[in-house]
Amino acid sequence: VKVEPKGSVSVIEFYHPKGNALPLAILNDLAQEIHSAGLHSDTKVIVLRSGGSGAFCAGASLKELQAIDNPEGGKKFFNGFADVINAIRRCPKLIIARVQGKCVGGGVGLVAAADYAIAVEGADVKLSELSIGIGPFVVGPAIQRKIGLSAFSQLAVDAAMWRPAEWARRKGLFAELHPNVGDMDESVQRLTHELAHSSPEAMAELKKVLWEGTENWDELLQHRAAVSGTLVTGSFTKTALEKLKKKE
Repeated sequence: VKVEPKGSVSVIEFYHPKGNALPLAILNDLAQEIHSAGLHSDTKVIVLRSGGSGAFCAGASLKELQAIDNPEGGKKFFNGFADVINAIRRCPKLIIARVQGKCVGGGVGLVAAADYAIAVEGADVKLSELSIGIGPFVVGPAIQRKIGLSAFSQLAVDAAMWRPAEWARRKGLFAELHPNVGDMDESVQRLTHELAHSSPEAMAELKKVLWEGTENWDELLQHRAAVSGTLVTGSFTKTALEKLKKKE
């Protein structure tokens, strides 16, 4: 995770060589950097992006999922996602997601938690958790809040199906969809420039309004992390993860 201040804009970028997957170390760093940027008086808006030109995020690190051997270890790992989502929720600054490629699992959760997402065509989405014996439990509240229960259930139940980026735009996951990276980046720059010249107090109040009704998420996401942490140690998940490893 690296942070690049650009005037009133803080760009937070994460990167992992395996499709920008999310091991616990990256999740912890993301939560910390989002929290820190929220406290920084010079920062008015945050851009959340991932490195490279491939996938935006491949979701949870398969290697770390395979290594989990007890429910407490599982809960600790999935709490990493809870911490990032809650850091975004509590951050008084508006967070813009730049989505340059496909999103899987926790990656969809990151995009949904952002206050505004700008994507490029081809940024298809999938929640694959059920196919490996767990479920999108920690990121689910963020996704459901953004696109509604019906669309969330479509993603969660048909865990093998990619939904096209246009579907994600229609459902409200993406606020904008652009034909190429250049147009996407131009729109990110336009919006962040506009927000950088807006009232920080007004944006902080707007953020509160956007997140009304989520005050219980500290407890809710901890509970969901415990559910995922138990399921990931089961034999079904271990077998499914081993099959995925062989395909890599």
